[in-house]
Amino acid sequence: MGGMRERVRRSVDRMVESGAERGVQVAVYRHGEPVVDVVAGVADPATGRAVTPATVFYNYSIGKSAASALVHLLAERGAFGYDTPVAELWPEFGARGKEKVTVRQVLTHSAGVPGLPLDTTREALCDWERMCAVIADAEPWWVPGTAVGYHAYTFGYMVGEIVRRVTGRPLARVLREELTGPLGVADELYFGMPVSEHGRLAPLEDAPGAAEMLAGLPEELPMFRAGPKCTFPTAELGNRTDILEADIPAGGKTSARAMARLYAALLGDVPGVRLVSPARLREITSVAASGTDRIYGNESTWGLGFALGLPDGSGREAGVFGMGGAGGSYTFGDVSTGLAFAMTKNRLSPDFSAVTEVIGIVTAEA
Repeated sequence: MGGMRERVRRSVDRMVESGAERGVQVAVYRHGEPVVDVVAGVADPATGRAVTPATVFYNYSIGKSAASALVHLLAERGAFGYDTPVAELWPEFGARGKEKVTVRQVLTHSAGVPGLPLDTTREALCDWERMCAVIADAEPWWVPGTAVGYHAYTFGYMVGEIVRRVTGRPLARVLREELTGPLGVADELYFGMPVSEHGRLAPLEDAPGAAEMLAGLPEELPMFRAGPKCTFPTAELGNRTDILEADIPAGGKTSARAMARLYAALLGDVPGVRLVSPARLREITSVAASGTDRIYGNESTWGLGFALGLPDGSGREAGVFGMGGAGGSYTFGDVSTGLAFAMTKNRLSPDFSAVTEVIGIVTAEA
């Protein structure tokens, strides 16, 4: 695996030296053993602080992996089934025709509740009770279970409130006690990150032209019905103290090695930590929903809580499961090869070209 490590190192070094990236982490486990833990560049240009393996980045959407893992852990313990109606666990959620929405439909982005009110503010995103009340009172956009549409923010609140209602504990506490603590990554993977720890973060920056691109998108796009532009993933949003401190489990504040270790544990390869059984892993990584995404228009394939396949579309039927994040971060696990992968970075890119290059190196060497 030394060849893989050196090829990854050269790749990310080139990205930083060319100016395409500012700071990068790549971590890979194989069958539970760390084989790549590579960093490059600067975490904070203002101070010159370098990226280390312990640097924490705010990564949009890949935090959904941890939220989904908590659901599977509780299901493994018999707290509920995937076909349990959410309203049995969270009664208020059953309003306006959602009484039959199941945990499975939430996990597959087919619940029909993808949007936030268009007057939602950034401050409102940080108010857990308010956001859960809004979602509980929402009317489905389609008959639940009949279509897929990426639930960018609402997924995190729905999954998180299911976990909170079942355990009776705050989400951040459940994450630490049940997942990140046992995995030994409690100080590198958060939903809400304590302000006292924010000095370890790598501040985000937008890639050149990103703000202009967002501003130039047509207002009639379905994604602008799903939430106001002020909630879209930008460096300005992700650097706010209140956003960083709040439990917003649609994203996560994490290092690459923490996320790779989480996927290694889902694959069953971390000694002393068994999150799910082999049978449940097969269910999680099997196709559960697919179709043209009602919000973004792309073709999507979902397991339970995870997108199936890699950024190039390969692996959808082969047990590859993961999450990409706006800005170009990415995580995945591969049942067939035992690979667990994560790439995090602080420059928000408009595509996944950087991670696709690195994934190509990793999968070719596996």
